[in-house]
Amino acid sequence: MRRLFEGGKVVEEFSPGYYGVCAVGGMLSAGATHFAITPLDVLKVNMQVHPIKYRSISTCFTTILREQGPSAFWRGSGGKFFGYGIQGACRFGLYEYFKKVYSNLLVDQSRSFIFFVSSASAEVIANVALCPFEAIKVRVQAQPHFAKGLIDGCPKLYATEGLRGFYRGLVPLWGRNLPFSMVMFSTFEHSVNFLYCNVIQRRKEDCSRAQQLGVTCLAGYAAGSVGSIISNPADIIVASLYNRRASSLKLAVKKIGLVNLFTRSLPIRIMLVGPAVTLQWLFYDTIKVLSGLPTSGGIRTDTKETRTS
Repeated sequence: MRRLFEGGKVVEEFSPGYYGVCAVGGMLSAGATHFAITPLDVLKVNMQVHPIKYRSISTCFTTILREQGPSAFWRGSGGKFFGYGIQGACRFGLYEYFKKVYSNLLVDQSRSFIFFVSSASAEVIANVALCPFEAIKVRVQAQPHFAKGLIDGCPKLYATEGLRGFYRGLVPLWGRNLPFSMVMFSTFEHSVNFLYCNVIQRRKEDCSRAQQLGVTCLAGYAAGSVGSIISNPADIIVASLYNRRASSLKLAVKKIGLVNLFTRSLPIRIMLVGPAVTLQWLFYDTIKVLSGLPTSGGIRTDTKETRTS
């Protein structure tokens, strides 16, 4: 244990143990932060599914509080903790793995391309793991009488819709999370590099742990905010399909409207995703630091010499 707090490495970078630490860090950071922001997520989902009834954040909050009570704001918290925990393990752990693999294979490609394909590869797998939990979570949050949570929601969904019900929204989920993840990781990586090169103007290794984690927070917030704008249309479609507001992707887009796809619930989504992603990156990098590993992002000296951005 002393090695953790004295900065000694528990595992070597790019070893199987390293990817294990990244997966555990991603699982704990994503699961905990998504659980903490469940009340905001309840507001977001209800505004997406019932836009006529809930026209603003304040109206949605007061109406749910009056009609369903305070406990309603924690509906779906189990699905968020376990579902996004598993997704986080795959998203962060596999991203680190694919980034190393693609960096070695695609030596002539730009760093941005490496970030894009690495995050996309990881996210495809992560969303297959997340999808069943998301299916139950959205129904529990938007349909108060559907179920109380995962335990009773899972058998009820299987009984009524079969296995297909758990993966009804997989394609829109990919449509939401693939662009988000690709933009989020790329924005984070470039933001970290920008902060070290142009703001701090020192190498990461010459900065204190507190300064490194501060850079992580700033880059994390930028990544979350940009990613939330890009993925907002698909997020609305996912909520609509899961709650049977439309029977197909085409009908969902037609019913919602092009403008509403980009604007409906966007302010609360930025409020939700920006801080959540910031906390995820902070939690994730803290776990890496305690394991004696460097924080995420930044351009290494040897990479600068061999690859252009």
